[in-house]
Amino acid sequence: MGLLTRQTVSTARAWLAVAPAVIVLGWGGNQFLPLLQLYRQLNGFTQVQVDLLLAVYVVGIVPGFALSGAWSDRFGRKPVLVAGVLLGIVGSVILASSSSSLAGLCVGRFVSGLSVAAGMVVGTSWIKELSVRGGRSSAGARRASAVLTIGFGGGAGVGGVLAQWAPLPTLLPYVVQIAASVVALGALSVATETRFFEAGGPGHGGVKSLLGELRIPKAVRGRFIAVILPLAPWVFAAPALAFAVGPSLVSAATPGFSVGFATLVTVITLGCGWATQFFSAPLIRALRGRAGLVGVCLTGVGALLLIPAAESQQVWAVLVAAPVFGAGYGLSMVSGLTTVQEMAAPDELAGLTAVYYSLTYAGFLLPATLAALTVLTPMSVLLLVTAAGCVLCALIALRGIRRHR
Repeated sequence: MGLLTRQTVSTARAWLAVAPAVIVLGWGGNQFLPLLQLYRQLNGFTQVQVDLLLAVYVVGIVPGFALSGAWSDRFGRKPVLVAGVLLGIVGSVILASSSSSLAGLCVGRFVSGLSVAAGMVVGTSWIKELSVRGGRSSAGARRASAVLTIGFGGGAGVGGVLAQWAPLPTLLPYVVQIAASVVALGALSVATETRFFEAGGPGHGGVKSLLGELRIPKAVRGRFIAVILPLAPWVFAAPALAFAVGPSLVSAATPGFSVGFATLVTVITLGCGWATQFFSAPLIRALRGRAGLVGVCLTGVGALLLIPAAESQQVWAVLVAAPVFGAGYGLSMVSGLTTVQEMAAPDELAGLTAVYYSLTYAGFLLPATLAALTVLTPMSVLLLVTAAGCVLCALIALRGIRRHR
């Protein structure tokens, strides 16, 4: 009985061996965000150029979603996640050595995007599967989403603090993340595999084409398009508005502290996102399938709260909007991920999760779009339009929920 109890506890905690890798990959993706203001100061980059670095990250992450999901379904979770962590180390090395080159930073962000995709698709799918084995299937999406947010928020916090107050601000943040990645590789070495490659089996003969893996199974296509599609881009549009747009609106009002302020906003946003995810189970039950709608509406409220910052550089507006964006992000993420994982059959889990995450990361294109459009209309008007877009997408998804109840 004692042995059985120890084995049960070990199975219940097996997901913890995967968590460090997901954290360091999220860390590697988001530590760059507070540094955007630093690179702008040091190199004179325009706001459009700075936001372009967010867009390049998305360009890397989408093919990463397609490849990592397909390969992990065929060859196992562990080898693909290990490759993702190693790729994240390469991305950090490139970024650390390219602080004065926009092209080099773009390459580093592209590689980082590929690595983060492995953490998001393979890591979250793996955590879900290990949670099911441990008898906590309902906790899988919540655990995966919370671990990602710890990585995103912790990475931004550590990177921003080092960039603001430590020596070698363009180098040290990446060195620390690389060291943490090495530790995560050690934890992965004892992680329990949930999928195995069998010669001559479904994985024999290589993988399908890149676009062939980014697909929505026919059985759930109608529900996915009607409910998930309108809401997914707002998942990461919320934090992007909080810590890419917000601090840039008040940079002149925070002289000498722009990196620290961006770090503070990022940590507040993602900290509130993590707290929302931690308490998401009762929230999702109380909202009866409408948690995603509430999340996107909170993002719209956050956009409205930024308007005073856009019109008169009111710092308080950015700080007040940050937790609202965080709650919107957290609720949208865990609600969407839970719904998608419920839709997917076991062999479709990583692939459908990849499609979902590809859509969510489209939200990171919003800051560059808004920055480019400011030559035509004031940012305050664009933020008002953004809030209206949130409401419109929520209404479209509500109609889909009723239709596919």
